[in-house]
Amino acid sequence: MPFRSKSTLESWLEEFRSVRNDGDLIRVIIQDGADGADTGLVMVPLANVSTAIVMEPVSAGDSHWIIRFEARSDAFDLTAQNLHGLSAELAVAAALCDFFERKSIGHLED
Repeated sequence: MPFRSKSTLESWLEEFRSVRNDGDLIRVIIQDGADGADTGLVMVPLANVSTAIVMEPVSAGDSHWIIRFEARSDAFDLTAQNLHGLSAELAVAAALCDFFERKSIGHLED
């Protein structure tokens, strides 16, 4: 069953950056999948809140992706300017998730 390796996701991320000129802080990190498979996990740090987004495929044979916010134990306050910044960061994350889903469809068909 095809899966998206760290190197595959890094190449997709570079393609996304070249098209959007965005997402410089986003990184693909190693995630050990079943049987030691080289799967990737995408970390989207957020500058406007003290948490990050983790993005990954739902499963190895699925083109859908999920976005997970890391847990926080406390509330946080934002100014209007910070909220605008956060919304821009979330828009980049959503666009990247869409991009990865489109790339996954082609990857799974190969």
